[in-house]
Amino acid sequence: MAAEAMKLDDKIANKRINNLLTLFNIEPIRKRLGIQLSGGERRRAEIARALVAEPKFLLLDEPFAGVDPIAVEDIQGIVRELIKLNMGVLITDHNVRETLGICDRAYVMRAGEMLATGTSEEIKKNPNVIKYYLGENFHF
Repeated sequence: MAAEAMKLDDKIANKRINNLLTLFNIEPIRKRLGIQLSGGERRRAEIARALVAEPKFLLLDEPFAGVDPIAVEDIQGIVRELIKLNMGVLITDHNVRETLGICDRAYVMRAGEMLATGTSEEIKKNPNVIKYYLGENFHF
């Protein structure tokens, strides 16, 4: 679908798609319907679909929501690889542990206002983040 929207030559499109299917280990699900996929398979397929367009930046909205811990690790690994390839990745997610584990910079919002910005370590120790978002009993 993404390749068609970009009007790519069939040969180029198929090569990109095959490379991404192999890279994300989702070749076996190529012919399955989306409804038949697990949460992790679906998430990897969504990321692969976005990468067909070879973007410079990728927005991942809640990539860790509704997926098992193994899929979370897979997605984190994918994000790390994309960053190594100099791709910008913006993640919006409520799963703090999973997100801060791969971010080099984080922004925490509260009621539409910026509550804190900083590295993962700075965010974890920020008194306002602890007070308004994480809570006193939250541990990493």
